Amino acid sequence: MSNSVLALLKKIIPRPIFKMLQPFYHFLLAFFAAFFYLFPSRRLVVIGVTGTDGKSSVVSLLHEIFLKSGYSVASCSSLRFKINESERPNVLKMTMPGRFAVQRFLADARRAGARFAVIEVTSEGIKQFRHRFITFDCAVFTNLTPEHIESHGDFEKYRAAKAKLFEALGSDGIAVLNRDDPAWEFFAKRARAKINFYSTASLVVGGVEFSVSNVSCENEIYFRVSGIDFYSALFGQFNVSNILAAVATARSFGVSFENIAGALKHIKSIPGRLEVLQNEPFRVVVDYAHTPNALRKVYETLRKRSKLSARGGSAFGGQAPRFKLLCVLGAAGGGRDKWKRPELGKIASEFCSEVILTNEDPYDENPQKIIDDVAVGVPISYKLKAKSYIDRREAIREALRLAMPGDTVVITGKGAERFIMGPAGVKIPWDDRQAAKEELMGPK
Repeated sequence: MSNSVLALLKKIIPRPIFKMLQPFYHFLLAFFAAFFYLFPSRRLVVIGVTGTDGKSSVVSLLHEIFLKSGYSVASCSSLRFKINESERPNVLKMTMPGRFAVQRFLADARRAGARFAVIEVTSEGIKQFRHRFITFDCAVFTNLTPEHIESHGDFEKYRAAKAKLFEALGSDGIAVLNRDDPAWEFFAKRARAKINFYSTASLVVGGVEFSVSNVSCENEIYFRVSGIDFYSALFGQFNVSNILAAVATARSFGVSFENIAGALKHIKSIPGRLEVLQNEPFRVVVDYAHTPNALRKVYETLRKRSKLSARGGSAFGGQAPRFKLLCVLGAAGGGRDKWKRPELGKIASEFCSEVILTNEDPYDENPQKIIDDVAVGVPISYKLKAKSYIDRREAIREALRLAMPGDTVVITGKGAERFIMGPAGVKIPWDDRQAAKEELMGPK
């Protein structure tokens, strides 16, 4: 409803005046939404998770840790809305829901008896005051790299938007910061709250430091904290960081390391986040990665796992490796961060033996133009090998056709999303995981 009202106001109010009034509109909407649902966050322990990448994974991990530790918990992210074991997919194509949607979710959580509510918080959501009139008890920072630059104006404004979540914490709140990321000091200076840290070397919770040791992550994750062994079926260095963020946050609220470690053992995968669909004869992986930083980390992780040389493959003039990475990717339309399109192509050509470019979420843009923008980043010598398909299913089919035993096919950009966004807001039903599974089964 708020989007339709906003669209109407855009039509009837001159643009300069509209831009001046827009923040006030968003603020009022946030207040009325909280007022309508009787400020439900005041009766919950609310944890906001923000950063560029890893937010949904940390939200999912925290949900399972609290639940398996005996607490009633609710969470919302780009993946799903979940209250204890009950869940429904997030089909809004909006990571952080609008003001009425998020307040309704918090009210539902409260009625269900939840103690904790974990919310994925985005810079766009903060810009539109979706975080206002939510009483946050904790804010978690994952990492920071350039994203949403066109929307915010520049990287500094993007970072400043994220900081507003930490500024909203009271002196009795808790900020959990990633000390492996250089931006942690920026957020620490803006939080009046108690500050806890995590890194791949140590955790600092309540002023007590716990060393992190024996970290391994290529096939599964293992590390040791305070004499406790932590295991996870997830893999990859970035998932080590995501897990440590969840460990530090849960420990900040008194959950024992033993309970946290026990909960992690039950988490086999996170939908659409390095989700392995099959391992033999070749591996097929679906991941949400849509930023240069996330894409690079996914490729690095899978290359290590499949023992693919960083310079291997005929595309780079060397001898063809035994294991190859076959990559299906695209970029979002709608004017979203056009700067990163060629960068995605460049990263893919650096790591992948086969690059297959395809449609993602074009919105009102020409899908082929978006593909061409990504292809700009692919070196001239490699363009003869790069392929492109407007039809995303055809792109996936081609990658699977080319795969040989020992190879890895990785499909990025959409993860567990249920739609492709077309012109005029049309949602076209889609699921990368389902499409890949159907293609693996072959013709019916």
